[in-house]
Amino acid sequence: MATVREVQQRLISLGYDVGPSGADGIPGRSTTKAVTRFQEDKKLSILYPGTIGPKTLTALGLNDNKPMAPPWVTEARRFIGLHEVKNAKVLDKALRLDASEIAWCGAFVSMVIATALPKEPMPANPLGSRNWLKFGKPLNDPQIGAIAVFWRGSKDGWQGHVGIVVGHDKTHLHILGGNQSDSVSIARIAKTRLLGYRWPVTYQDAPYAALSMTTISASVTTNEA
Repeated sequence: MATVREVQQRLISLGYDVGPSGADGIPGRSTTKAVTRFQEDKKLSILYPGTIGPKTLTALGLNDNKPMAPPWVTEARRFIGLHEVKNAKVLDKALRLDASEIAWCGAFVSMVIATALPKEPMPANPLGSRNWLKFGKPLNDPQIGAIAVFWRGSKDGWQGHVGIVVGHDKTHLHILGGNQSDSVSIARIAKTRLLGYRWPVTYQDAPYAALSMTTISASVTTNEA
């Protein structure tokens, strides 16, 4: 499976500008522009220009027939371990808010989506986790990169949580998200709390095959306040 860094390195070798940071592994706007230009030069028929799928990877000579992780997952993983107090300077700058003062799970998802998919429409008030039920388009089942929205406290209330699916087991979803134990982490959240899955509209469709179950060593979170 090709990584963002490998795509960037290949683009640079072909003479494309991926930005001043070079092959940094970050799927930012400059990389998206470079991918778009490459697709145009190769006359690739891409539904959402700037996104990286099998056609683009093949044209780059990087397709090993293994799916590439959605770019917002790659971006989100860069922040794993950052704590809202211990790493406030870095985290607050990325989120453009004081993470210690508010529930910032929605801000985190918004930040990584905006970085990876700059043309993707955001829900009104992305800080409200349940507002992500209006993001993109619905999915019936979990997939890597799906945006998962949960209720918190009461299913009929207004509180919630939002994060990114990176796996699942029989009873829990494995969620990469912010404001999980006051940090960016991967946590297990009960499937019984799920309100819905969403998928970006400016990225290739989610895989049709069912996501295989996996086991991870991660804590279970029940209240992401």
